[in-house]
Amino acid sequence: MNIKLTAIATALMVVFTSPTFATEELEDLAEEVELLKEQLRDLQIKAGGNHLKFNADYRVTMDSLEYKMADGSTLKNSSLFSNRLEIGIGYQPFPNLVFSGLLSYNKAFGETGLNGDPMNPGMGNMDWIVNENLDDNSLNIKEVYMLYLGDDFFGGGLKWSGSIGRRPSTNGFLANHREGYDKAKSPLGHSINVEFDGLSLAVKLDQLTGISGMDAKLCAGRGVSAPTTPRFSNTGSDYVNRDSLDDTDMIGLIFTPYNNGQYDIKMQYYYATNMLDNYYQWNDPSNPMMGLSPTGAMEQIGDLQNLTLSMQVNGVGEFINDFLDDTVLFASFSASQTMPDNTTGMSAGLNNGMLGSHDNELGYSYWIGATFPGFMAKDRFGLEYNHGSEYWRSFTYGEDTLIGSKIAARGDAYEAYYNIPIKGDNLYVQLRYTYINYDYAGSNGFFGNSGTPMTMQEANMMGMGGMVADSAQNFRAMIRYHY
Repeated sequence: MNIKLTAIATALMVVFTSPTFATEELEDLAEEVELLKEQLRDLQIKAGGNHLKFNADYRVTMDSLEYKMADGSTLKNSSLFSNRLEIGIGYQPFPNLVFSGLLSYNKAFGETGLNGDPMNPGMGNMDWIVNENLDDNSLNIKEVYMLYLGDDFFGGGLKWSGSIGRRPSTNGFLANHREGYDKAKSPLGHSINVEFDGLSLAVKLDQLTGISGMDAKLCAGRGVSAPTTPRFSNTGSDYVNRDSLDDTDMIGLIFTPYNNGQYDIKMQYYYATNMLDNYYQWNDPSNPMMGLSPTGAMEQIGDLQNLTLSMQVNGVGEFINDFLDDTVLFASFSASQTMPDNTTGMSAGLNNGMLGSHDNELGYSYWIGATFPGFMAKDRFGLEYNHGSEYWRSFTYGEDTLIGSKIAARGDAYEAYYNIPIKGDNLYVQLRYTYINYDYAGSNGFFGNSGTPMTMQEANMMGMGGMVADSAQNFRAMIRYHY
């Protein structure tokens, strides 16, 4: 095959430089090139393209956790050991058709069930975080989807892709830096970092606009299916709606206005419907100061929208020195808005709407960070800071931080990490320290009363000082093998 390609290349040079160049000769050569391309594709498939591809990612971590509560007490776990395994599978029978899957196992040493929360029933097993919590020995599906790649979107000659399945929606843009050398997945990590089922349609716009890296991606999915009757239930019907709850759905747009490799700018908007929380009841309806308690039932209480703008700079300046060339800077701003439905729900008027308010509440967060080379080949340091306002609410429940999502913090979060390669790209160690100083409670709650912002003083006045964290810190040591 190489001899034939060389011969064709030589013939092309002769033909194009010949004064007797003919269109028929060019057409014959073009057909020969296409034939060779088809033969090469067949050879690639026979050489392994039609086999399943596997990769593995195994991590052993030791976390030291400590919380300072609003009442001054301290809660801690000085040595929580866990191991996490992810097995990736892929299959690409054709250049434009891909199957991808990711199996996950995440467990504490010597324990097979840290997932439940008796004080917050149902939330510990949310589908958004089923593979992010320390649980049992089971291998679960974290990602599985099919991807089709096209090159003529609606006849416009634009490259496009369509995908459906369980999305690669954790460890997204900017959130990937803290995990070591991971490539960013689809969403912007400032506002979305959860597991999700849905679909996407992406279109490359750079050829149409002439702007480097411009593209747009429409995403939609279902976060929670409304409860249904089980199969062979005593109601005489299967999988019909069990109560008044509706599906929790999300639609969003990820837009890249510019990406030339050094400067990468992305925007993301999403609208999520029928957000939920536990159904709470007043401990004493005549005395609100006695607080609320969860009943074990769920209710939906309104909608949520978010707009995020993120930017990453890969290399500072233009070849000033090796250190700056290998430094990555990033910044992001995100705003969320609640839209409570105060006329529906089992406890409408009692549960204080969304995040403790019957009004539309605007929250915001900003996030800055940098990663830069260390003392050896490929070792890297990282520093990050983020701040969230009173009503800030992110969809980052799947973030890999055992004290709770730092990006969700209503207050200030500081983080430093150091990634040290041990053996090539396959084995490395990470040391990471995260500190969160909360201004308000509810940072890691959901969308009703569990997300109500309270100052530490207010929490103590309501007798909840021992349940509300004033600050939290997490030191993590991790050794990770992947291939």
